[in-house]
Amino acid sequence: MGKRMVMWLPDSVVAWLDRRVASGEAANRAAFVTAALEREMRRRAAEHDAKTLREAGPEDDLDDLVEWTAAREPR
Repeated sequence: MGKRMVMWLPDSVVAWLDRRVASGEAANRAAFVTAALEREMRRRAAEHDAKTLREAGPEDDLDDLVEWTAAREPR
């Protein structure tokens, strides 16, 4: 389930959104907005992960485990 939200958007944004719905890109306004927000959440998570990897460098604490597992993989 979810929570109901009331939002004010500029007329130009609503018109654009309504065209997306009319073209069949989304079932309704809420579905389109939800999909857009979920994409933004994934994008920000990916940015955070990329920053973490840049700061940590290419090696992490699982590299040794991966090498050990690969060496013992059944052939």
